[in-house]
Amino acid sequence: MLAELQSDIIAYRHYLKAERGMAENTVLAYHRDLDRYAEWVALVQLPDYLTPTLRDLGRYIGYLHELTLAAPTIARHIVSLRMFYRFLRLEERASPTTVELLGSPKLWERIPQVLSPESVDQLLAAPRAGDRFFLRDRALLETLYATGCRASEVVGLKLANLYLDAGFCKCQGKGSKQRVVPLGRPALAALRAYLGEVQPLRGSASTRDSHEDATVFMSRSGKPLTRIVLWSLVKKYCLRAGLPGTVSPHTLRHSFATHVLAGGADLRIVQELLGHSSIRTTQHYTHVDRNRLKAIHQKFHPRSRGGSEPKAG
Repeated sequence: MLAELQSDIIAYRHYLKAERGMAENTVLAYHRDLDRYAEWVALVQLPDYLTPTLRDLGRYIGYLHELTLAAPTIARHIVSLRMFYRFLRLEERASPTTVELLGSPKLWERIPQVLSPESVDQLLAAPRAGDRFFLRDRALLETLYATGCRASEVVGLKLANLYLDAGFCKCQGKGSKQRVVPLGRPALAALRAYLGEVQPLRGSASTRDSHEDATVFMSRSGKPLTRIVLWSLVKKYCLRAGLPGTVSPHTLRHSFATHVLAGGADLRIVQELLGHSSIRTTQHYTHVDRNRLKAIHQKFHPRSRGGSEPKAG
């Protein structure tokens, strides 16, 4: 059975390269993902890889989680597997049911990684006064958490879109859509301290128009920070704060959304703050706040443990 699976994977690789015309690096990436799947099939001794059940596929996703792979990496593995089974369907070796299972919301549904407010405080306090880029890095982390913005939105933030006196910034999201996002007092203070230090390096011009194309966060060479640099900085300060190595800039976005919802914010407001085009995307965050809902139910529902029993008429 395993030899047959390996043969199918090799045939699929030839199909991607010869018939689909995919780049060699892309083909290799799919091949690596499927090799991992083959390892799991051998490990659990799956009876028939051509007809896996939703339970089987769920077990595989659980296995990927056990390997501490990042959520986007796990998502890519699912996509690789789905394309592989589509190929097997074309070859009339697998049923369309498997392809449908791989698109099932039950398989894709996952709770995003979220930090507790205490862990966020530890991370934001990780930059130290003795660090070379202390003010920049502190302002960077504060802005990430205060706005819930994507990594690309934060590194691409322009000075012209920063309104410190009014307490907000304009973010350029997906599809070049702009949205207004408030900045809390800690982020405003950190940004003012950072910009007060670097402003002389940007020139003496004082008008907003002269800085229209200047980005807020710069590297040591005076160039805009990249997403990779931002990712490495978050990893650096997570290590210093003793937080999990799986924390990323997107974790702060997840945490922002969850904490705002926990504070009682309306789901539509959170959707607007995050720049989600669909409310369904925002609804993923409601999974992580069940304790709050349970507490509210127990407090206010007359037949919950925290409420009083209705009196007999």
